[in-house]
Amino acid sequence: MKFCIPPELSLIASAGLLCVCAGYAPAAVVEGKAAPSLATAADTIRQEIDASMKELTALRETISNGKLPLTKQLSKLEEDIGEARREYDKTRRAVDARNLELSTLKTEGKQRQEEVSYITSLLDEYARTFEGRVHSSEVERYKAAVEAALMAPQNKDLNPTQKFDRQLALVETSATRLAGLIGGTRFEGSAVDSMGTVDQGHFALIGPVALFASTNGLSSGLALTRSGSSRPIVHPFADKGETLSLASIVSLGEGILPLDPTLGGALKALIAKGNLWGYFKKGGPIMWPLLALAVLALSVIFERLMFLALEKGRRSHKTVAAIMGALEKGNPDEAIRAGLKSKDFVARALTYALRHRGKSLSDALMRSSAQEIVRYSRGISLMDTVVTMAPLLGLLGTVTGMISAFGMLGGSELSAPTAITGGIAEALIATTFGLGIAVTSLIPLNFLHAKCEKARHEIEDAMSLLELLMKPIMEAEAAQRPETKADESGQAGDEK
Repeated sequence: MKFCIPPELSLIASAGLLCVCAGYAPAAVVEGKAAPSLATAADTIRQEIDASMKELTALRETISNGKLPLTKQLSKLEEDIGEARREYDKTRRAVDARNLELSTLKTEGKQRQEEVSYITSLLDEYARTFEGRVHSSEVERYKAAVEAALMAPQNKDLNPTQKFDRQLALVETSATRLAGLIGGTRFEGSAVDSMGTVDQGHFALIGPVALFASTNGLSSGLALTRSGSSRPIVHPFADKGETLSLASIVSLGEGILPLDPTLGGALKALIAKGNLWGYFKKGGPIMWPLLALAVLALSVIFERLMFLALEKGRRSHKTVAAIMGALEKGNPDEAIRAGLKSKDFVARALTYALRHRGKSLSDALMRSSAQEIVRYSRGISLMDTVVTMAPLLGLLGTVTGMISAFGMLGGSELSAPTAITGGIAEALIATTFGLGIAVTSLIPLNFLHAKCEKARHEIEDAMSLLELLMKPIMEAEAAQRPETKADESGQAGDEK
């Protein structure tokens, strides 16, 4: 193997060689011995250099052999660091996601807690006001459920679910009570009779009315709430038969009820339900003008339908054809005779024009057609007025009704919002009737317009044909007039 000695090493070797030579020279002079030759010193130095180079080469090989495992170990450590970093990033993302989920769950839990608190407060308020909503005869019946619901929030031995269940039990009991009141319900209880005696018996609740019949049969009647007492007082009926009927209802659940438990509401609802007259009275004073418009529209519709039916029966296409046939032959007098007694409106218009053709045929045609069109268009203007005016009158009634309804906002009626909404509902009745009249009248109006246009088209078509056929006849008659005048002048001269 050939080694290349670096320049720095050669310089160091030369310097060392000079030092050695310098060291040997004085010693030789002093001691008087023969000095070694320069070649021998160079060999010695070269040997030392070779030994050093071998040692350096061995050291390099050792370093090279030790560097490869270190490089592999470093690469492995770098891979481990990269994997650890990726695992760290993944774990950090998972932790962030879990923190977000935890934050969302905390927010939802807080919302649910607020909802639970709100529902709990509603249920507590419902339990506190429940006794005021029931009849005094039902206080003893629902006393245990009400007390359990009221004491549940303050009971520390109950968990939130148990507290909620006890409060909800009162709501379920109330729903069951309402379902029973629809068809009436009976239960045991006690009441105070007119003599102040507490009697045991049965109650029957039918709507807002409570009936009582004692077990011993001595007292029965209406169970009325008495201020300052948890027990109702019994108000008997004067009629004995009514009292027996009431006792039968309470005891057996069957019988004739001697009073109206709806306090007249059922009768009013029966009368008002589907009653057009009831809606009319609620609509206000503006309903009378609307009624007048409705009657006017019905009268015009009926009269026009009768007119169209009569005109349809009077139509005679043969007569019109006969008039046109006579004119094609050049005989207008025969055409006049053919249409003189006809009731067909086209034939009547053509006959009138032919009879007055001597003055102006076109003017006669225009006048006769205008007369017939006026007959067909009679009543259309009234229908148009009804269609336009009815919605406006209805809107006027609604506006005046709403003014009255909203006027309650400034008075004592503010505490009764149902009166305001009821007033608005009644105010809308006028608009409903007005729109109904307008829509109902619009269809006949368009029908009459169509019939009028059809009649105008038929007359104009017949007039055009008449003018076409009369043109040569009129020219011939115009040519005959000078000859007639000349003959008359000659006859007059002869007479003279």
